[in-house]
Amino acid sequence: MLVEISVPPLPESVSEGTLMSWLKKPGEAVAVDDTLVELETDKIVLEVVAINAGVLKEIHQPDGATVTDGDLLAIIDTEGAAAATESVSVTAVEVSAADSSDSNPAQLSPAVRHLLTENSLDASAITGSGKNGRLLKEDVVTYLANKPASAPAPAAAPATAPASASAAIPTDKRGREQQRVPMTRIRQRIAQRLLEAQQGAAILTTFNEIDMQPVMQMRSKFKDQFEQHHDTRLGFMSFFVRATVDALKKFPLVNASIDGSDIVYNGFYDIGVAVSSPRGLVVPIMRDADLMSFADTEKKIRELGGLAQTNKLGVEDLTGGTFTITNGGIFG
Repeated sequence: MLVEISVPPLPESVSEGTLMSWLKKPGEAVAVDDTLVELETDKIVLEVVAINAGVLKEIHQPDGATVTDGDLLAIIDTEGAAAATESVSVTAVEVSAADSSDSNPAQLSPAVRHLLTENSLDASAITGSGKNGRLLKEDVVTYLANKPASAPAPAAAPATAPASASAAIPTDKRGREQQRVPMTRIRQRIAQRLLEAQQGAAILTTFNEIDMQPVMQMRSKFKDQFEQHHDTRLGFMSFFVRATVDALKKFPLVNASIDGSDIVYNGFYDIGVAVSSPRGLVVPIMRDADLMSFADTEKKIRELGGLAQTNKLGVEDLTGGTFTITNGGIFG
């Protein structure tokens, strides 16, 4: 029996997504709940899984394709047998030279393969930050940016190779080297939201300095005892969250929002905490932060941070906050 695999229902307000890279190839056996491909939206990354066991018969959308809710992605033959390697189409198993030398079992996307080949890089020399250690475009770009100037230059092409075989290095009008890397959907949405915030809201920046010495002394005094008792480290974010909640209770207008011609006052405190993820800045929400103890806050922040690093945050984790905190202390 042939079973169609389609784009799953997308979260509210998400109209389309981009296929990242197929983890299975035509002719390969699949089991129930095996991840076939990852679908990146402008909010989260969804996994498209096999709903039946069998053999992946056809792929209808290539890596990088833009798809919408319900689009046909692939077909599984529940009665088929895994094809031999030589019977799989060349296009389905085509691997670049950079891929063949990659010691990381995670499949590389076309964009990553292109960057590796173009810059004569060995994928195994770069640490991947994606799911299960998968190498992402951002990892390669960061590696190139931090590559020591004394690093040996890529080997020159053989003298017998035609001039056209060497890929031209992109340059600006003055002949200076450039590199153009497409943004992920999440980074596009971050840029869009920042621009909308600047254009649609009155921007006010104010700086207030406080003496953190008492907090630092308290943390130093109790951090070991706190970790032993609660099985989590005592950081500064729990202090910041508690201080923010206390301030919002004192000034409820700051915890409100504008909806059309109305001001909506919130009787709860859902605090967003900005964290970095492999795909960009995300702001998971801590619900009812006013009801959390210091230990609850620290555990929740670490839980949300871990979900962000592994791209496991859901839409519900990212929507509905009443106030946002970002801690730039790690950047000095």
